[in-house]
Amino acid sequence: MTAPPADEVDRITDAWQRERPDLDVSPLQVLSRVSRLSRLLDHARRQAFAAHHVETWEFDVLAALRRAGEPYALSPGQLGAQTLVTSGTMTNRIDRLESRGFVRRGPDPTDRRGVRVVLTESGRRCVDAAFVDLVAREQDLLASLPTDQQSELSDRLRTLLGAFDADQSAS
Repeated sequence: MTAPPADEVDRITDAWQRERPDLDVSPLQVLSRVSRLSRLLDHARRQAFAAHHVETWEFDVLAALRRAGEPYALSPGQLGAQTLVTSGTMTNRIDRLESRGFVRRGPDPTDRRGVRVVLTESGRRCVDAAFVDLVAREQDLLASLPTDQQSELSDRLRTLLGAFDADQSAS
């Protein structure tokens, strides 16, 4: 198998290696590419969601509810935990999604004091359509990698993320 042609990350790391030969810049070979891919993915996601008139954060909340399965309801705390935002931020997001008719608040059947956020039919249609578009765009982004290499990359990234997740939970 031939090596892929040099890219911008190769040029950056070569320059750093020339300027700072005392440092091992090999981590840049991996993490700078991950960072660049992240920016490309963010752009593709924003485009997919914009086509359905939703922001990334709106999709995140709607998707969390959709993934919960019927009756597509979670507590605000569960939504905050799944989308990694504070309770105050989640309250604001629920308010905005409720004003768009994508969610509604209802009583928690297991806790009289609790509230459940429920995905409406309009919200379900929106998140389903945006998700179809998202998956198609992400498949396009990965099209240059054969399926077995996609699986291998996924496994390696899972291992790398596992180390980050372990560090986060320890702090």
